[in-house]
Amino acid sequence: MTTRSPERPVGRRREYDAIVVGARPAGASTAMLLGRAGRKVLLVDRAEYGTDTLSTHALMRAGVMQLHRWGLLDTVRRMPTPPIRRTVFHYGDDAVDLALREQHGVGELYAPRRTVLDRIVVDAARAAGVEVVWGVRVRDVLRDDTGRVCGIRARVGTATEAVATAPIVIGADGMRSTIATAVGATTEHETTAGSAFIYGYYAGLGSDRYDWFFRPGASAGVIPTNDGLANVFVGLPAARFAAERHQGAKEMFATVLAQSAPEVAHALRYRMPVSGFRSFPGHPGFLRRAHGPGWALVGDAGSFKDPATAHGITDALRDAELLARALLDSPAGAPDASSYQAIRDELSRPFLDATARAASFEWTLDELRAIHLDLKRVTDRENELVARLSDPYALAA
Repeated sequence: MTTRSPERPVGRRREYDAIVVGARPAGASTAMLLGRAGRKVLLVDRAEYGTDTLSTHALMRAGVMQLHRWGLLDTVRRMPTPPIRRTVFHYGDDAVDLALREQHGVGELYAPRRTVLDRIVVDAARAAGVEVVWGVRVRDVLRDDTGRVCGIRARVGTATEAVATAPIVIGADGMRSTIATAVGATTEHETTAGSAFIYGYYAGLGSDRYDWFFRPGASAGVIPTNDGLANVFVGLPAARFAAERHQGAKEMFATVLAQSAPEVAHALRYRMPVSGFRSFPGHPGFLRRAHGPGWALVGDAGSFKDPATAHGITDALRDAELLARALLDSPAGAPDASSYQAIRDELSRPFLDATARAASFEWTLDELRAIHLDLKRVTDRENELVARLSDPYALAA
């Protein structure tokens, strides 16, 4: 190694079969699957166990299928997380009410809070033998004499410098990934449009369906989640958000909700969310190079799409499994993720582009319906792929 260091190990040992940076659904799922296959895995995150994060909440069918196959869905249900049996698309004054049919063994959807879902997957990773360390700020990657990535350099806690080594370092640390920057992962495809969102949690709304509302220039949604609450969000063009954000989140939320979902705005007119508002200013979607010598990217670190289609968590779970399978099909001492990127891109790029069209708000309602049909075709293909996955190392422990 070109970098030799006296610093202490990040975890209990210095050497692992894999290091995963980021303990949200993408990283924790990847670590769990590798751990269930007997690999020695270190999973690190800069946050603390169980913390909340910005999220679209909604799981789509493929994500529910995977949680079920991994033995985690019953835990999601027990939290409790309400089952979703209908999806209603509101195009202006027209509503398309779709009952969920059982398909691939799944007849219900779920939208757990991230304080629920992230803990469940991390706990499953730990149960699979993964070592989990919190409060780790990765500063850089280590490289061997050939330039291959072989570990991480990090700050643990407030000041301690530490290192860990492995033949594969997996960046699952979000769209502003430290690992992607450190390895020089190039952006291979990028969209131009991005939408902004504001959301809060409200009690007393329906709990058996997803509601999506669309009107020219604005959108909204109601997503039932844990503790009798619903995530109520509004979406708007990023440029409008930037121009009006001086009004504050409360005023912007009320204005856009009244524009896009007046019936929901009426129901909430005298109420405030239980824990304030959260907002996302928008960011273009992208596909980064997903692998290289000694490294790989998963989740938003490698593939970020606008939240407009609420597909981020589902795609994170899918890509975690695709990456884990690619690595497990290669020797532990020389892991190779090259087969992972092709299928990730084949599934992600058409969905990313269609999502960008929806996020642009440059559509009529009829055009948006056509975009949603395009998205359904891509999603159906994803569901078929996930249903076909055999799982010798993805079964419940």
